[in-house]
Amino acid sequence: MKPQPAVPFDVLGVGFGPSNLATAIAIAENNKRLRPACSYCFIEKQEQFIWHRDMLLPDSDMQISFIKDLVTLRDPTSPFTFVNYLHEKGRLEAFINRKSFFPSRIEFNDYLRWVAVRFEDGCHYGVEALSIEPETSTDGVVRSLVVRARAEGGGEVVRRTHDLVLAVGGAPHVPPAFATLGADARVFHSSRYLRAITEPELASRAGLHVAVVGAGQSAAEIALDLHGRFADAKIDMLFRGVALKPADDTPFVNEIFNPEFTDFVFAQPEERRREIIGQFRETNYAVIDADLLGRIYEIVYQQRVRGDARLRLQGRIKIANAVASRDGVHMTILDAAGDEPVSRQYDAVVLATGYERDIRHPLLAPLAGYLEDFEVERDYRLRTRPDFRPRIHVQGLSEDTHGLSDTLLSVLAIRSQEIALSLVEAKRRRLSEAASEQESMAQAG
Repeated sequence: MKPQPAVPFDVLGVGFGPSNLATAIAIAENNKRLRPACSYCFIEKQEQFIWHRDMLLPDSDMQISFIKDLVTLRDPTSPFTFVNYLHEKGRLEAFINRKSFFPSRIEFNDYLRWVAVRFEDGCHYGVEALSIEPETSTDGVVRSLVVRARAEGGGEVVRRTHDLVLAVGGAPHVPPAFATLGADARVFHSSRYLRAITEPELASRAGLHVAVVGAGQSAAEIALDLHGRFADAKIDMLFRGVALKPADDTPFVNEIFNPEFTDFVFAQPEERRREIIGQFRETNYAVIDADLLGRIYEIVYQQRVRGDARLRLQGRIKIANAVASRDGVHMTILDAAGDEPVSRQYDAVVLATGYERDIRHPLLAPLAGYLEDFEVERDYRLRTRPDFRPRIHVQGLSEDTHGLSDTLLSVLAIRSQEIALSLVEAKRRRLSEAASEQESMAQAG
């Protein structure tokens, strides 16, 4: 007898970073108070939970308040709050004595791991999703999905699900000038910074000369880390703007990260959305926390006092070309003022150039024919054809429709609940349809 396929999960989450971790909490808490309960499973290609592992720098703090954790804005009484984490770790009073809303990035990662441990039974680590495929019923309707994945040993694992939440983060953005150097270990994106910079070939080299490409928070943190990590290193920050700029985190501007602002942005026509997002880009892109800017400026000032220049800030430039050779990475640099091209040689180049997030994610390619041009509903659900019943929710891929907060931690507590309630509604619909079908069959019999 042919074995029957496994019963589908109600929801399968691809990726288990902060977004889907918050979703797991919301589903689990809803299962305690709402009916029907939803079965769930998450898969994560990393071997354990860790958040931006190569940017857990020893001297870097969060840019958002600890109150914007995984749950507090939705339910301050939840056992998964950052405050409860501090209480269980025995650090609550000490944290209060810091008189700061901003934990270190290392501590916030520890908080996330503390939560993730409580969901280990529902998450499979070391499993990388390969494809998401439709499963068509005999009546031609797609009622479930097949998720194919590669396990740690290389074998294929297949799971079925009725609904899906995709939260896989962004892909590192590599500027065109460096596109052909992907295999060179001396050129690496900030997403691999700690692993790459501690490789013996770089870590043991005297007089290291490093270029940091970018003008945002990650570029500044990396430049500061390099300055402290290597006493004799020379660091060039290369960027297109005239000067490094501060992030606008003033109170009224910060209200764009409130949940009701997501409602406002989503309700606007497409052109108006783009205008709003453009107005507030300096809250998130190519800007740096004011305190960190002050620390960098102090370093540059003290260099003037001493007459040296280990850390150099070089704006108004464009990198036209990059070529790797045995003795280093050679870059051709153009000045915005129209001066002659300059050739520079570096021992390493760090690309702090951000991430690309495309809602037409490759994993969704097999479903493209069922998706209504990848349009997204307010509850982060992709619009689908009537003959396609699974709900596919996306996290971190909807900035164009939901605003700048979509890729940030600020919305996790609220967004996860919106998605979890949608999943409950979907299961209720399935159960109702199944009951109606059974009743029809009974009457026909």
